[in-house]
Amino acid sequence: MTDRFADDLDLAGQVQRLLFPKSSPVCDWNCIGVKNRMATGLGGDYFDIITMPDNCQIVFIGDVTGHGLHASVVMSLLYGFIYRSAMQVCSALDVVQQANRFLQTFAARSENLDYLFSSTLFFGVIAPDTLEMQYVNAGHPAPLVLRGDSQMALEPTAPPIGFLDDPEINMGTFRFAQNDRLLLFTDGITELANPAGELFGLERLQQLLSRERVDHLTFLDRLFAALNQFSGSDILRDDCTTIVIDLHGGRRTKGSL
Repeated sequence: MTDRFADDLDLAGQVQRLLFPKSSPVCDWNCIGVKNRMATGLGGDYFDIITMPDNCQIVFIGDVTGHGLHASVVMSLLYGFIYRSAMQVCSALDVVQQANRFLQTFAARSENLDYLFSSTLFFGVIAPDTLEMQYVNAGHPAPLVLRGDSQMALEPTAPPIGFLDDPEINMGTFRFAQNDRLLLFTDGITELANPAGELFGLERLQQLLSRERVDHLTFLDRLFAALNQFSGSDILRDDCTTIVIDLHGGRRTKGSL
């Protein structure tokens, strides 16, 4: 790899990271933290948190097929499309259906590379006054909701996008309670391996979620510290992304009773 190419890759990685939101220490009806580490300078994980004019909270997270440079190209295309669609329709079902058709148009252009235009995607819209979330989980690892001493998983309601012309895509509804914690993550978290080949796994993640009753930012720091300790290295084989949202209670919006 030439120095010029390495510099270009580094710059591309910096630009890619500018697409994504940062954790905010300012909390309103919720507190949001995000943490992302790419296996290489460029990756296929994508995510965002968007506050709409009516104060609804959009959150989405996904993982395109593959790793590295080609995954980052597809990710950038898909991220931009989802962001634009979300700003126009703010409907989980409509956005995911449109994103599937978008990937299909690119997949149809190649018989050999069509599988690269595919992705998991979780897309949710949370109403601040009711704390109700409408969501579609298109083949993504099920987000976890911590409520007291119990946990719930938001299982897939659709297959990953990009593979099928006309997949069955269903929308789910979940009503949060005050002080719930929502944890979204990509499979790089649970599939992280230690030197013996053992995976970090969902059970360890669930145990950490139950054990670490700290603020959202400290939780993310402790999660990634646990990942480093488990793997014995800070070198990743897959991208790792986590979003944590603490729900503090409903908020009245303009026009609500």
